[in-house]
Amino acid sequence: MEVGRAGGRLSRSDGPWTPPKTTPTTEELLRRLQETLDMLSPLELQDFRAILKNVDEEPRVSSLRMELEGGSTSGLAQLIAKHYNPLAAPRVVVKVLRQLPRNDLLPRWQSDPAANGAVIPRKILKRSYDCVDGDLDCYDLSGKRKAFLMCMRKNRPGADQDVELMKQWLGQCQFEYTLCIDPDKMELLESLTSFRDGLNEIKDEISCCLVTLMSHGENGLIKIKDDGRVSLEDIFEMFNNKNCLALHEKPKIFIIQACRGERRDSGVETDDEPMDSDNVSEMKRLPTFSDYFIIYPTQADHVALRHPRTGSVMIEAMTEVFQQYGNKWHLFDFFTKVNNRVVHKDFYLREEPVKVSLVMESTLTRSVYF
Repeated sequence: MEVGRAGGRLSRSDGPWTPPKTTPTTEELLRRLQETLDMLSPLELQDFRAILKNVDEEPRVSSLRMELEGGSTSGLAQLIAKHYNPLAAPRVVVKVLRQLPRNDLLPRWQSDPAANGAVIPRKILKRSYDCVDGDLDCYDLSGKRKAFLMCMRKNRPGADQDVELMKQWLGQCQFEYTLCIDPDKMELLESLTSFRDGLNEIKDEISCCLVTLMSHGENGLIKIKDDGRVSLEDIFEMFNNKNCLALHEKPKIFIIQACRGERRDSGVETDDEPMDSDNVSEMKRLPTFSDYFIIYPTQADHVALRHPRTGSVMIEAMTEVFQQYGNKWHLFDFFTKVNNRVVHKDFYLREEPVKVSLVMESTLTRSVYF
């Protein structure tokens, strides 16, 4: 049981760069631009520049001008402030941020202090790695990101909504996905094997793998067509360091949307010894299972929840948090935010209260930012 006024050009787009007149309005715009751009990761800045060149706001920024003037965050801020008039620039920034997506940075650009007298706050939410001392060791996700998305729809009202939400989320996180709908046991295993073998064929190009399985289930198993059952451990094993060389030291993420048993949590009322360190071999070795991240929608032996109209509780919460924060958070922190949202919501099953809490299992060795 599962249970977007056209912008005005301020100077020639291909002419020599000259500093914009620093009126109070320009100074404020430059400050806000610099603060916003400083919140973006190197990959996000790269995407920001690409989106800006194609944004549906005239005049567009040419590739040559972007290359000459927009290489640094300060240069990019100056370029935007000079290229667009003060009314158009915020509108352009909003369009770009929505496509990144970094919706957490939108409020400071969507308010108009001149109209309502409000002062735009200086404080911006930071990406979590901005709060860490020194360099943060992150996985390199500059290569291809591949995903496998399986969903059983029979007797699972809301499953189609889950698929659409996951497809949207995967696209926003720049994943290419393989879709597998209503398979039987053999079809699922063959599809997963083909997906895994495809990764091994492009092992130097792949950077990350994500597998989503949405179905009925019980502890350690997922249920599929014709009353078939597939062991989750068998699926996890298909992508380990022995069987999937392409994913050595690369993140393997599993999102399991399925019950893990029949138990229901109705909630409670509250008041508001050393190992030897001898190096026996200089050859680098890896554990058979490493760099995994697995997220379950509920505790072991418990039901998962799904609404017939809005879809599964976990999938809906994932999309809500991503729409609010974008890729601001490391994967583990992201699902912690999702769990916070799920844990503090009240659900009812046949008029009885039911509480759920997500469960995360991780052997990641670095941080994951999409």
